Amino acid sequence: MIITTTGSVEGKTITAYHGVVAGEAVMGTNFVRDFFAKVTDKIGGRSDAYQKEIKNARGHALEDIQEEAEELGANAIVGVSVDVEVIGDSMLMVVVSGTAVSVS
Repeated sequence: MIITTTGSVEGKTITAYHGVVAGEAVMGTNFVRDFFAKVTDKIGGRSDAYQKEIKNARGHALEDIQEEAEELGANAIVGVSVDVEVIGDSMLMVVVSGTAVSVS
């Protein structure tokens, strides 16, 4: 399945629109991860722990939209958007949405 952030697929023609598909993944972080992330915030640098959780959540949400699109008979998803939010002190939410289409 083709998944793209653009509104079309180069070299392909959209032959049918099947509707909006969305996937959500809410991931909890743990105390130790939170502690080290706060230390990283103070001294600078990247928080590998949070980056891994966001990547994992994004993967789950993308799997969800692909499954939903397949159920609708689509073979591509265009206009994909990814949004990451923090819920409370220790939860991350990733929302992915796009339009399921058929291309040929």
